[in-house]
Amino acid sequence: MRSILTSRRPGWATVAGAAAALGACALVVNRQSRRAERAFPVKGRLVDVNGVRLHCIERGDPDAAHTVVMLHGSRSMAEEIQLSGLPEQAARHHRVVVIDRPGHGLSTPARPHWSLQEQADLVAAALERLEVHRPVVLGHSYGALVALALGLRQPASVGSLVLVSGYYFPTVRFDNAWMSLPALPFIGPMLAHTVAPLIGRAMWWPMARRIFAPAPVSPGFRRFPKWMALRPSQLQADAAESAKLLPSVAALRRRYTALHVPAVLIAGAGDRYVSTRWHSGRLHELLDFSWLRVVEGAGHMVHHVAASQVLAAIDQAAAMGRSLPRVPLAGDRDGETARVVDREPPSWQGSLDLGRS
Repeated sequence: MRSILTSRRPGWATVAGAAAALGACALVVNRQSRRAERAFPVKGRLVDVNGVRLHCIERGDPDAAHTVVMLHGSRSMAEEIQLSGLPEQAARHHRVVVIDRPGHGLSTPARPHWSLQEQADLVAAALERLEVHRPVVLGHSYGALVALALGLRQPASVGSLVLVSGYYFPTVRFDNAWMSLPALPFIGPMLAHTVAPLIGRAMWWPMARRIFAPAPVSPGFRRFPKWMALRPSQLQADAAESAKLLPSVAALRRRYTALHVPAVLIAGAGDRYVSTRWHSGRLHELLDFSWLRVVEGAGHMVHHVAASQVLAAIDQAAAMGRSLPRVPLAGDRDGETARVVDREPPSWQGSLDLGRS
């Protein structure tokens, strides 16, 4: 009998040790999350729509001729776009609204079953509350999918789109597997409150270098409040999006040819996170009214690395009318140049503009 009890002790000791370790992780995560929330003030308006509170940061002249709405990607928040300097620069000529998507930043946590289409409807409802009519909607990465869904569902309420470094076609992504773990039933919440934020923190700078490559990480991004993005609630929102990414994109791609809103696509030629050729290049070929800018020397975070090119894309999109399939190329900034080519495959070299009409 003693030998049997003795043989069981290491197992119980392992369980007790694991429980203690998880408890310690939970304490660290809770402390860091609360500290991050206390240090991060509300920078805009909290807009209540459909039972959800969205944090919306406004810049520029409310009476400007055009409004630019900016939507961030996954594992991010409106503050990341703010730190790129893009909203401040765009606000010199346009009204700018940067939105924390549901579950991110200071917006209320997302329901786990929200689809791309439901997020698009939520953004549309918020814009109506803010009295924003027919804006230029800019989306980065996952935000580009939300912008596309908005243009497909409510084209009359959108003037044009700027789609930055988007993921538009189903492809296997190994990072989605571990990012989706906090969305699992039962075990997911435990991971989100214990080890997942700590793993995310350990991988933060390697991931940052990957999404910025071939360019270095920008000074603005280095000030990003990491623990705001690593809070359990936001990790679970990101996990739900990651888990549904492939079926969501597969469903959305069947409607791309029905998009009647003009779109300017912009992506980095060296994007190592989302293939520019496979995603932005293919989408450009499908859309009736689209222009593609491929920026040499930039990766996934092209709005940090080449803000002047993104500003030129915004100017071009703002000049578009739904009745005008072709408009003159918007003026580039800081001495950068671009050219327009009709119905030719991208050369993927340099900073260029590929117009299709």
